[in-house]
Amino acid sequence: MPNDLLYECFSGIAGDMHLGGMLELGVPLEHLDVELTKLGLDGEYRIEVERRKKMGIAGTHVSVNLENSDTTARGLTEIRNLIGKSALSVDVKTRAISMFELLAHAEAQVHAIAVEKVHFHEVGAIDAIVDIVGAAICLEYISPTRVYCSNVELGSGMVKCAHGLMPVPAPATALLLEGCPTTRGHVDGEATTPTGATILAHAVDHWGDPGIFKSSKTAYGVGTKDFRRPNVVRMSIGEVDSRLETEMNICIECNIDDMTPEAYEPLSERLFSLGAKDVYSTPIAMKKTRPGTKLSVLAAHSLKQEIIDCILQNSTTIGVRAWSVEKSMLPRNLETVVTSLGEVRVKIVTLPDGSKRWKAEHDDVSAIAQQRNLSYLAARAEIDRAIDSYMDDSDGH
Repeated sequence: MPNDLLYECFSGIAGDMHLGGMLELGVPLEHLDVELTKLGLDGEYRIEVERRKKMGIAGTHVSVNLENSDTTARGLTEIRNLIGKSALSVDVKTRAISMFELLAHAEAQVHAIAVEKVHFHEVGAIDAIVDIVGAAICLEYISPTRVYCSNVELGSGMVKCAHGLMPVPAPATALLLEGCPTTRGHVDGEATTPTGATILAHAVDHWGDPGIFKSSKTAYGVGTKDFRRPNVVRMSIGEVDSRLETEMNICIECNIDDMTPEAYEPLSERLFSLGAKDVYSTPIAMKKTRPGTKLSVLAAHSLKQEIIDCILQNSTTIGVRAWSVEKSMLPRNLETVVTSLGEVRVKIVTLPDGSKRWKAEHDDVSAIAQQRNLSYLAARAEIDRAIDSYMDDSDGH
C-alpha cells in the first residue's frame, strides 16, 4: 500500500497543529494518550482535542494545557533521561531524542552556549515534550515510506522570545530550516514555531513540490491564531508518482593540503558512522599550485553541525563551506537472491523507460569467493548468471 506523507505548510506549522493533523489523519487519540502516559508526567498537563474551523476549513485542534504552573524547564540531559527510561518503543525514543537534539543544537548555536546548558523555556518545557514525543508516537504509528514537504511559510513581524522581541522567524526556526524551501510575509505573525520546524527538520526526506501526488487521505491540523489565510497545516497520505526520486541534502566541503593520506580513511569512517550519505575526495591544485585534496560530504540537513564538527575535529582544515543540493535518483530496492553459491543482496533500479538494471553487492560476492575458495571473477560470473535468470523469471511474472 502506498504510504507517502506530504506536509503542506502554507500557513506554517506548530507542534499542536502537527498533533491535530496526525489525529485527523488516522492516529487514534487513545493510542496517543496511552503512549504519552509512559513518560510518567501524569498531572503536569492535559490534552484537549476538538473540531475547529479556520476561514471555513475544518480540521482538528489540539491544546496542551499545563496543570502545574510551577513546572520548571528541563535541559537536554534531563529530557534524554526522561525519554530513555520510559516504556516507549525504541523507535519512538530514537525519534524523540533526535528531535530534541536538533532543537537543542539550534538553541545552543543561537545563544552561543553549550548544548547541555539549553533549557526549553522558549517553547515551554511540557509543551515541547508533549508536542515532540507526540510527533514521534504519531510518525511511528503512520510509518510513512517517504516524507515530503512543500514550501514552509514562516510569517512576518516580530515574535516574543525569552530574550526579547525578535524578527520572525525565531532564530532557532531559521537555523533548523536552513537550506529548506521557505516563504515569508504571507501571514502576519509567527507562522512556524521552533517546535514545528524541529519536527519537519527531523521527518522530511524530500523538500519541495513532489510533483504528481496521488492522495488517499487528507487531514488538517488547526492552529490557534487568525491569519489572512486559513491557519491550518494540510497533511496527506498517498503515493508520489515519479520516475525519479529526489531529496534535498547538504554538501559540505573543504580543501586540505597538509594531511597524510592515511588520515582520510578514519575520517571517512567517522563521517559515515554519523550518517553521511557519501564521502569522497578529489585531487586538486591549490594556491601556488600546491597539490591538495578536496573532501566532499553529502548528508541530511539535520546532520550539518555534527558533520562540520567531525571534519574540524578529525582533519587539518580550519574551515568548511556548505550549500544545499538536490539529488535525483532512480527508484531502487534491495532484494536477496538465492544462487548456487549462496544468498546475495542485489540492488535493482528502475530506469525512466520502465526497464531495470541490477548489481550484486560487492561485499557479498567477495565473502562468497573467500568461503568457496574461488577467484572473485569466477564467483562473480556464476552469481551474475543466477541473477540474470532470477530477473528474467521476475519479468515473466
